[in-house]
Amino acid sequence: MAVRRLAEQQPEGFVFDPQNLARAQREIAKYPPGRQQSAIIGLLWEAQNQNGGWLSEPAIRYVAEMLDMAYIRALEVATFYTMFNLHPVGTVAHIQVCGTTPCMLRGSEALMDICRHRIHHDQDHPSADGKFSWIEVECAGTCVNAPMVQIGSQVFEDLTPETFNRLIDDLDAGRPVTPGPQVARQLSEPEGGPTTLTDPSLYPGEPAPARKGTGRAKKKD
Repeated sequence: MAVRRLAEQQPEGFVFDPQNLARAQREIAKYPPGRQQSAIIGLLWEAQNQNGGWLSEPAIRYVAEMLDMAYIRALEVATFYTMFNLHPVGTVAHIQVCGTTPCMLRGSEALMDICRHRIHHDQDHPSADGKFSWIEVECAGTCVNAPMVQIGSQVFEDLTPETFNRLIDDLDAGRPVTPGPQVARQLSEPEGGPTTLTDPSLYPGEPAPARKGTGRAKKKD
């Protein structure tokens, strides 16, 4: 895991707007008295969303004070989880490129090269127009569909340099994009279709007959 530090330039302050304040209060209310600090991840997430996709130092401090917890503990959470961005991110897309072994074996280094050339040579730096940023992350959980990237809450899988470039082009132009596998397969099914249990006679298409006597036997008097 790389060292994660706060951005050098920080805004002067942070305060939840009325809508997010109400959400934060509902999140805190989920926990019993004395356990409000358990809402830290939910509140940091709301703060990041309000702050344009990244967590500032004033936002982390604000959440810590709201939960009556030591600032260093809130900072520990914010710097540990890569779901929290500690630097300003692209206004169109912040691209998280998985760099764990399955994705590396399937070509994620080529995806990161595209990010270096098209967005910025260094991670956590927005592009010149401010639209895009990128970062390498650990396993995002779709190893069968490697290589993949995550943008917001959506994942784009089975990428090649060509399809990844097209994805960036579509996002830049404001065209709709389709998450999931970027090849002709559904979810994590085998590429090229199924290779086992392909005999049609195995699936007659008729419901199985009702089974009798499957209930628990009644005790005789």
